[in-house]
Amino acid sequence: MNDPIIDAYSFPTDIRVGAGARKLLPSFIESLGLKRPLLVTDRGVAAQPFVADLAKLAGGIPVFSQMGGNPDESQVQAALSAYRAAKADSIIAVGGGAPIDVAKALAIVAGNDGSLFDYAIDAEPAKAIEGPLPTIIALPTTAGTGSEVGRSTVISENDSHRKRILWSPSLLPKTVIADPELLVGLPAKITAATGMDALTHCVEAFLTPAEKNPMCDGIALEGLRLASQHLKTSCESPQDLDARQGMLNAALMGAVAFQKGLGAVHSCAHALSTVADMHHGLANAIMIPFVMRFNEDACVGGFDRLADAAGAPNRNIIAWIENLRAEIGIPNYLSAAGVNPEHLERLAAVAAKDVCTPLNPKKITEQDFRGIFEEALG
Repeated sequence: MNDPIIDAYSFPTDIRVGAGARKLLPSFIESLGLKRPLLVTDRGVAAQPFVADLAKLAGGIPVFSQMGGNPDESQVQAALSAYRAAKADSIIAVGGGAPIDVAKALAIVAGNDGSLFDYAIDAEPAKAIEGPLPTIIALPTTAGTGSEVGRSTVISENDSHRKRILWSPSLLPKTVIADPELLVGLPAKITAATGMDALTHCVEAFLTPAEKNPMCDGIALEGLRLASQHLKTSCESPQDLDARQGMLNAALMGAVAFQKGLGAVHSCAHALSTVADMHHGLANAIMIPFVMRFNEDACVGGFDRLADAAGAPNRNIIAWIENLRAEIGIPNYLSAAGVNPEHLERLAAVAAKDVCTPLNPKKITEQDFRGIFEEALG
């Protein structure tokens, strides 16, 4: 039998992609000089047999998994206690966006004084994240956020649930091991929501006019093309490793592309996570066509290029996205996901203040957000 093919990228993170790539973990631990890693994951992922296998593969390292849902500061503090108790010197982050974001935030508080949100980009004044930070190796188990190649982490305040962003190039994991075999047990519902998150990153990053960045634009278009080919198959045929690997690449590319910025779809999604505790990927999946219709008159040429990348019939990218959502089981409206009219005012207020709002392709007000949410409520 031929050995599996493991693709190697550097952009600038050292990335390995392919079935069985997780078996490279011990060699990376050794080459990076890590002595006492802590494996950070969430409760759901920790229940999967491969987590125990990874911990054993890494030399019997301790596992922290006391988290679930949207990551908040209390989870970071619990991870810090586990990190100190283990006398750890590094982090192996295993999971979707939440564990990887907690791992990055853990690196900040393990390597710097003060409280976590002293380092948030909206702190007044924001303290600089200084190093050296603990080394992170990331193994994604979803194809969505792309946090494994991102320079930021998003953590919610414990009480208000307001999302705070912390950013630094030093938060980039040193190595990413993207193994599609770690995704085969992912339920179709989560595959769909996380995959739509990756797709949304590609779409919004391409459309944001924040600054000219042809490299990000090209990556976003190719990420969208990959998602158009592989997302539906990943949902319908979870054992299809080619589809899973295609979506892992789409997620990586979406996260690289959104260095350029994101827009009002993410403003809405952040508000929905804050107000209604909605899964981030599901929130993006529901909101994207409504925000795109609002932006359409400012993005005509951009919509055509997105449609070409996705192979959308009649070059109608919004209709293509709506059809894809229906095929993979995403609800058409927020009401089907537990949002009700009483949420509207707060959703609009939170979205209007979101850090992504100024990067939307056209100016958007709190009243505009209310109208978009009202339409999306159904």
